[in-house]
This record gives sequence, C-alpha cells and structure tokens, in this order.
Amino acid sequence: MVDWNLAVATATRLVRPGPEVSRDEARAIVGELRAHARSAEEHVREFSRMYPEGADPRHDTPVLVVDRPGWIRANVAGFRAVLAPLLEKMDKRRSGIPGGAVLGAVGGKVTGVELGMLLSFLSSRVLGQYETFAPATRDLPGGPAAHAGSDRGGAGQGRLLLIAPNIVHVERELEVAPHDFRLWVCIHEETHRTQFTAVPWLRDHLQGEIQSFLGETEIDPATLLDRVREALQSLSGGKEENGEERSIVEVVQTPAQREILGRLTAVMSLLEGHADYVMDGVGPQVVPSVAEIREKFTKRRQAGAGRLDQALRKLLGLDAKLRQYRDGERFVRQVVAEVGMDGFNRVWTSPNTLPTKAEIAKPADWIARVHSRAES
Repeated sequence: MVDWNLAVATATRLVRPGPEVSRDEARAIVGELRAHARSAEEHVREFSRMYPEGADPRHDTPVLVVDRPGWIRANVAGFRAVLAPLLEKMDKRRSGIPGGAVLGAVGGKVTGVELGMLLSFLSSRVLGQYETFAPATRDLPGGPAAHAGSDRGGAGQGRLLLIAPNIVHVERELEVAPHDFRLWVCIHEETHRTQFTAVPWLRDHLQGEIQSFLGETEIDPATLLDRVREALQSLSGGKEENGEERSIVEVVQTPAQREILGRLTAVMSLLEGHADYVMDGVGPQVVPSVAEIREKFTKRRQAGAGRLDQALRKLLGLDAKLRQYRDGERFVRQVVAEVGMDGFNRVWTSPNTLPTKAEIAKPADWIARVHSRAES
C-alpha cells in the first residue's frame, strides 16, 4: 500500500540543502550537540523531579545527530512500524478484489510519492524529535551525518534525534548565541526522553491509543470517498460548531476516531507543554540568553513563512500542534503554581490521571479531580 523506498527517494531528492558549513564545523556541531544532550539529562531531572526507573537511560536510549535525509529515513522506518497492522489489514482486503494487486502496486507508488513530498516539507522544520516507537538503530541507513551521534541502538526502544542542519539554520536566522540555543533545544528534547523513561507505562498507553485509532480507520473505498467529499465540503467553511478550524485529517475521521484523537491531543499537549515549561525553567541556570531565545523563537513559530507554508500547516493540522505547545505549557505552569512540581507530577501516576482535553483548557478541573481523589 506504500512504496517506502520510493517515499525515501522522493523526499531525499526534494529536500532542501542545509546551511553551508565546513567539514570541521560539522564535526564540532555534532560534538557539541552530543555533549549538550548528555548534560541536559541532569538539568531536566533536577528541575522536573522525574527520575528514570532502572538502568541509566544513557545506556538504554540512543542519541542520534542526523542530517535531513537521516531524519527522513528514521521517520519512514517509524511509520512502517506504527502503520504495519493497518496496512496488513488493507492488504488482505485488497487481495480479495479483482485486479487488487495491480491497483495496489500503482497506489503504493502514488502514496510513496505523496509521503515523500510531505517528509521533504517537514524535514527542514524539525529541530529535534524523541522517537517513541523507534525500530533498531541499524535500520537507519544514510550518509556520515546520519550516524554521527549514534551511541547505542536497540529494537523497541525510543531514540533521541537532533537534526543538526535545522538547528544551525534557526540559530543563524534568529541571530542568537549558538551554544545557548543548542543547549536549549537539547533540554526540550531530553525532557521528552525523560518523560518516557521515567513513566514506563506511557509508551504502551500511547501505542494502544494509536492502534485503536488506526483500527477504526475505514478501509471500504466507497466509504472513504464519501468522507473525502464531506471533507472538501466542510473545508469550504473550515470550522467546527465551536468555531475551531479543522484540517482535512480531522474532517475525514470517524466519530470513534475523533474521541480517541481528543485523548491523544490532550496527552500530546501535556508532553509538549511540559517540555516547553522545563526548557524555560532550566534555562536561566544554564542558558544565559534564554529570555531572548524564547522571545525570538516564539515569534518565528507563530509567524510561519509564506502563504504556501501557512496553507500547508493548516491543511496538515500543524497549526494545531502549535496550539498544543501553548495550551500545554499554560496547563503545566498553572498546575505547578497551584500545587508545586510534586503535585503536578501526579499526572504521571496512571492513564487515569492524565488530563482530558477539557482539563488542558481548565487546569483547576484537573487539580480538583486528581488531588481531591488522592486526598479523600
């Protein structure tokens, strides 16, 4: 259903070149990012009061400093792992349709090209990423930069990706201190790694929600066509009854998927907002220019680029991700102000203590629900 090799080939052919750096500069940048990733661990743990269970995560989860093609390959490998059950179901259905094999081969190439184009667009915009459902590190092929920061690998583990050319591009664009900006980015991504190594049930919970979401996917062509038509009609208005804009991804979902997505949105808002809160909280101690970086970075995040970039962000739902950072950070900040960091960390007790989408908007409701229950 997806020609994965074609997706990689398309994305790497279309990807924009990164900023110009010499070979010596590249080595220095990779070395500094690796060092910052190591030092960020202690800063994040001390501030967040979250400590991974069992072995030191530095020996369990790899840190990879990659270039843009390396990020593309890593994400294709991740997509293959996450989407495998859904694609297997679709493949079985296709096998019972006359001419299904031919249609599947053609469709796989079309989908591969589309996925490649999407990844090429995103590959220049991501600074770092904690891959929760990463395959084995050996499955990440590529040039020298793709493995430049690889310390360890293992199937079924998360891994931390730092996209060196994008970090350099943004620090130059914002005209901020490179040392400070690189550490600031590493603190954000290290917070994500700490979230999953300190909360062992979180990975399985997210995986279960994602698989439930995929399990509700309509695979009947006629039904899918009807939903696409509804999506195109709805996008003429582009808003739900509550006035919020929707992406085409949201419009074509089933009611069950919307319910699951609401829970996923709340979790992602929590994770992203917590990472933003920690990176700014740690900042004053170790990043002297953190206030300047945050001000400039927030303006850049909100502004986007040209009209095409803004249209693609809205269509793909990337604007919703920006709201996740903002809403999630506000939730964390207000809860910590009310009940302290240890009180906030009750959020990691179990899936039942995660905030709902409504509670992200109203932190007092989460405090009343979780802390009242714990105290009764």
